[in-house]
Amino acid sequence: MHLKEIQNKLEDFEKARGWDKFPASLVFAHLIEELGEISRYITVEEGYKVIGLGHEVPDKTELHREFAQVFNLFAQLANHYKIDLETSILSELEIMEERFSTKEWSEYMKDR
Repeated sequence: MHLKEIQNKLEDFEKARGWDKFPASLVFAHLIEELGEISRYITVEEGYKVIGLGHEVPDKTELHREFAQVFNLFAQLANHYKIDLETSILSELEIMEERFSTKEWSEYMKDR
């Protein structure tokens, strides 16, 4: 399935439930909330938050769902603004290909 098809399917899902009527600001706030859930996994995994020292173990079996929720909300915002994500991403990738040299960046990242 192409990204455009996924975006259309999500748009149909939203409209069937009336979710397309939510203002972009609320969808954005919800997106940030869900990104915060992903942040919990990262901060525990990297040791910034320590289990047993005030923090609980996040359920890593649900991490895939958090990514899906973030993607769905991001697509809902794109739909709100009539943005074709597939076209936009491919167009931006072309710009980035020219802007960020593969050779220079791969050389720079070798010592990282």
